[in-house]
Amino acid sequence: MGWTIGHPWWGLTGALAIVLTQQWVKLHQLDHWLRNRNRRAPPDAGGLWGDVVSQVSRLHRRKQFHKQRLLSLFRELRRSSATMPDGVVVLNTQHEILWFNRKAGELLGLRRKTDHGIALASLLRLPQFGRYLEKGDFSSALRLQPRIGDAVWIEFQGMPYGEGQLVLLVRDVTRQAQLETMRKDFVANASHELRSPLTVIAGYLETLSLDDGVPADLRPPILEMRRQSERMTAIIADLLELSRLEASDEQVIGSPIDITALLTLIAKDLAANNGTRHGVEVRIESGDGLMADDGLVHSAFWNLAENAAKYTPAGGTITLRWWTDEDGGHLSVIDTGPGISAEHLPRLTERFYRVDPGRARDTGGSGLGLAIVRHVLQRHGGELAITSEEGRGSIFTCHFPPSRVARQSFALNGDSRYADGVGA
Repeated sequence: MGWTIGHPWWGLTGALAIVLTQQWVKLHQLDHWLRNRNRRAPPDAGGLWGDVVSQVSRLHRRKQFHKQRLLSLFRELRRSSATMPDGVVVLNTQHEILWFNRKAGELLGLRRKTDHGIALASLLRLPQFGRYLEKGDFSSALRLQPRIGDAVWIEFQGMPYGEGQLVLLVRDVTRQAQLETMRKDFVANASHELRSPLTVIAGYLETLSLDDGVPADLRPPILEMRRQSERMTAIIADLLELSRLEASDEQVIGSPIDITALLTLIAKDLAANNGTRHGVEVRIESGDGLMADDGLVHSAFWNLAENAAKYTPAGGTITLRWWTDEDGGHLSVIDTGPGISAEHLPRLTERFYRVDPGRARDTGGSGLGLAIVRHVLQRHGGELAITSEEGRGSIFTCHFPPSRVARQSFALNGDSRYADGVGA
């Protein structure tokens, strides 16, 4: 038309304007549909615009499918988590609440609409719980009472995942805590009540064993009864000591202890009790002391040394070694006894656990020594490591953190050796 009227450029301009107007209308329809695609049908467009609408429609249907699938999975997760007997709280890297199930809300008093995004420690306001999160060591659970004056005990167990996030399991352990309290009270009270009658019985048996008028055929039974009464007295003493240690979980502050003098004293007592059966060696590789309670540490070290003496055959050697490094202070009790098989090692610190019950009865032990050692180390922030191999002896090592090492020079006399009970 522009050519026929003698103005081809005006005709070309008009044609382009018509095409652009059509494209603008289709683009506007596509935009309007994208904004309201949940309520409007896709526009009827052909050519390239039809292909675009078709691709967008397929992507939208795929998105809707995956969205419905995720919503279904999330609803199923919420329904399943609501039936869990334990609470679950998901925390981000700042220990703020991302999600929690119904049980966690009941146990901790959380509100779903207002507590999301708030730091859990600030809601509970328990210093011990805050330190548990900040420390980042979730190898063991934390048990405490979230509300002062409430009899409910809650146990927290953290499980890190992702990049700094944390899943926190919350359990109501009130029943277990009550049973443990009842057990501890029963053991402490029973041990206390049995101590006096046993003292009387032991006294009469000692008198009878020293009486020349007792018939000869009664002497062996009397001596055996006296030995068993002494064993029962030792068990009760250990039970009372263990009950005293379990009464509090607070860390001991203590004072600097001269480990050289302590181990030398233990070696002398060990040599005196065992005569010439064993060689006792003390290796002092550091002049540093230990910041601890002297009575508790002496009890723990003596239990380890006495235990080594009971299970080391005649002619064997017991070594007491002390050293310090960047990881803290360490004391090892090394024996040349029969050793312990690997399946028994995880349970050695349990009360009354015996590797060989028959042999243990012959040695006269209470079966509580290693349990006492474990509790003493826990009160000092330490831990007990046991390595052993059948036929090659055992090594019991007490590890203390660096904060427990008293960096001061006690008398360092090198190796002190007590071979066959005689100081060399």
